Amino acid sequence: MILIKDAKQILTLEGAAKKGARHTLDQDLTALTGHAILIEKNKIKWIGPQKEIPKTVFKKIKKEISAKNKVVMPAFTECHTHTVFAGERYTEFEMRNTGVSYQEIAARGGGILSSRKALAATSKADLLKLTQKRVDKFIQQGVATIEIKSGYGLDLENEIKSLEVVKKLKSANFVKTFLGAHAIPKEFGSAKEYLAYLSEFIYPEIKRKKLADRVDIFIEKGFFSVEESRSYLELGKKIGLDIVIHADQLSLSGGTELAVQLGALSADHIIQIQDKEIKNLAQSEVTGVLLPLADLYMKCAYPPARKLIDAGARVAVSTDFNPGSCPSQDVQMTGLLARLEMKMTLAEVIVAYTLGASYALKRQATEGSLEVGKSAQFIFLEDSYAGLFYSSTETCVTHRFFDETLEKLVK
Repeated sequence: MILIKDAKQILTLEGAAKKGARHTLDQDLTALTGHAILIEKNKIKWIGPQKEIPKTVFKKIKKEISAKNKVVMPAFTECHTHTVFAGERYTEFEMRNTGVSYQEIAARGGGILSSRKALAATSKADLLKLTQKRVDKFIQQGVATIEIKSGYGLDLENEIKSLEVVKKLKSANFVKTFLGAHAIPKEFGSAKEYLAYLSEFIYPEIKRKKLADRVDIFIEKGFFSVEESRSYLELGKKIGLDIVIHADQLSLSGGTELAVQLGALSADHIIQIQDKEIKNLAQSEVTGVLLPLADLYMKCAYPPARKLIDAGARVAVSTDFNPGSCPSQDVQMTGLLARLEMKMTLAEVIVAYTLGASYALKRQATEGSLEVGKSAQFIFLEDSYAGLFYSSTETCVTHRFFDETLEKLVK
């Protein structure tokens, strides 16, 4: 048993958990003073006043860790990333800066199709090294759980290669998402033909090798329509995959409505949604995943976070780290943009980057808040949680404590 003591404050987020990560208020962070945490077998065994640690457990404490007057809170969760990729897309960044649209770049063979070529030319061993290095950068910022999508393979060999790389990653928890329906390869005549290929050849391999937890699709003009996506996602559900959708990013293409209809875990991006979609999302169990760092890079509008939260929707925030539209892993900047551009309060961002993100990955029962029975995954902050998502260059995260099977108390 491990004792975490001497914390200046412990943010358990218990209040937010009781509300399902909706309508977050400052008091929902549940800030405790003079409290300690007992950990046994990688789980939180007890949280209570440090002076009232049960006498029956004293003999079982094998290690004591002093938080040294720091703030303890749940570790962050990255619930939307494309971390497994090869190559860069510097030229496209310049093109977008000079007014070339995302769709036009894709039509010229750039974008996702460009990353496809780079990934196909990279060995699995090299791809693993590249991806682990990026994972380590997330961990250094206090991220304990990372969702990673495939989607730059776009064929049987390279989609499987990408997902197998994710299975071999270390030092964090990983959620594997199959995003074969990320773009339409040129060798296929239509989206319908390509989705049939994914269904017939890649779905069975994913099921047989247990390579993915979820299936995602990019519903957008020039990519995949709602009509084409519905049966494809339903088939994914039949083979045991949870559903998530890239929805309404560049246009109001119906992805959010489909997510609600199919009971998806999340609808991601959701920039273009209007009052109807906001209301339906708020009345559902679908989490709205907001990706402001990608919106900054894309020079597009930001999601209507204020309307979503006020309507009662559950939201999460994440980086959308990828080689094209968001080549950054900056957790602090993501949260800062959520505050500046989406008018979210600090408490709302904290809950969205922890508990809300855990809901998006269906891990809310074990992660996202510090409660008895949940995984021991938390971070230490210098002085005050008010320093979170304040500076774009500084982080107040000083130490990390994840499950004993992961990285533990490392500067």
